[in-house]
Amino acid sequence: MSERKYFGTDGIRGKVGESAINPEFVIKLGWAAGRVLAGRGTNKVLIGKDTRISGYMLESSLEAGLSAAGINIGLLGPMPTPAIAYLTKTFRSEAGIVISASHNPYYDNGIKFFSADGFKLPDDIELAIEAMMDEPMTCVESDKLGKATRIEDAAGRYIEFCKGCFPTELSLKGLKMVVDCAHGATYHIAPNVFEELGAEVIEIGTSPNGLNINDKVGATSMRATAEKVLETGADLGIALDGDGDRIMMVDHKGNVIDGDQIVYIIARDALKNGRMQGGVVGTLMSNLGLENGLAKLGVPFERSKVGDRYVMELLQKNGWHIGGENSGHVLNLAAASTGDGIVAGLQVLIAMLRSGMSLNELVSGYEVYPQSLVNVRYTATAEDPTQHQAVAAAVQEAENTLGDEGRVLLRKSGTEPVIRVMVESEDADTSTRWAEFIADAVRKVAS
Repeated sequence: MSERKYFGTDGIRGKVGESAINPEFVIKLGWAAGRVLAGRGTNKVLIGKDTRISGYMLESSLEAGLSAAGINIGLLGPMPTPAIAYLTKTFRSEAGIVISASHNPYYDNGIKFFSADGFKLPDDIELAIEAMMDEPMTCVESDKLGKATRIEDAAGRYIEFCKGCFPTELSLKGLKMVVDCAHGATYHIAPNVFEELGAEVIEIGTSPNGLNINDKVGATSMRATAEKVLETGADLGIALDGDGDRIMMVDHKGNVIDGDQIVYIIARDALKNGRMQGGVVGTLMSNLGLENGLAKLGVPFERSKVGDRYVMELLQKNGWHIGGENSGHVLNLAAASTGDGIVAGLQVLIAMLRSGMSLNELVSGYEVYPQSLVNVRYTATAEDPTQHQAVAAAVQEAENTLGDEGRVLLRKSGTEPVIRVMVESEDADTSTRWAEFIADAVRKVAS
């Protein structure tokens, strides 16, 4: 496969005003995508975004580029990533474009694409767009320019889709829950979904101002959700990230329930109710507790590379439905075509109601192996820090000491200039000590 120049594991991402996230590049990107997609079916592309202030600028840039290529545009406004995937499919659009940097701070942004079937854009289309970026930009004749319209009922359509994933014979009446939207794209969606299904909802992270997305709230900062659950005596908390494709949860005791545990709950419920298809896909970062817990249930488990894109690829290859990452990307292809935090949360609630168990009880038999994760930022160097001899020696020493009682994972992030060092073992202090040992080796060669 050809080397990508712009697209990473989750679209194109960077700091606003630098690299690819600037008006000039994004206009050209919109035009290139439009040229590749032109003449296919409806000739229409949807654009949605999260709540970052830069979304206005990037939306306008994409709109201009697509119009110049003769593509009509449907503007969704602030919408969760999975909502854009769903709406792309229901509107029979050629593609859906998401303007979001997901869990990153407000000063970052990104652009990713969904194909007409609601799945991530195929590799050959991404490569065709990249190739078109090298061509001189042109403009169709005036009578062929694309038109832009705003889709006013987008939020309502997606709310109904989410509610449709919840069985009509069940109700959330009597359940008190905290819903943390990270001041992101679900702020006007998630509370309505859970309230309309009967729950008493306590909202946090639902006042976006363009700058506060993911700031001390949401799935990447669980303290706010946990504190609010304990403060209000809620039955549980659900925390979403800035674009709504990740979920983390909190039980009534304030314990954080991560993506691995959520995948386990959903898989066990599917198995119990005869809806399990094949096995479960995790990643190299998935906790040994997930692998061992599924083994006890007799459910096959495979690991993909880190990134929901790779989880999806392995699910499709195996013909399985359920998978995810411990960071909170949870996939169930029987319900949605991409990671969907709200839908995953509903599936956990369904498992609670069917079993008559609390969230705390649902994970009581799941043994979590302590993981220590250290992120080391790096600058462009002649040598890949993960391949340096000193780093390899540190990893080898850790692996020799841990033996079969632990795991070491060293990898580059696909979305930011960070080396991720993860060590997992039966003892938390051991995990932390070896993670820092390897991280120190990385720091010495990465600066």
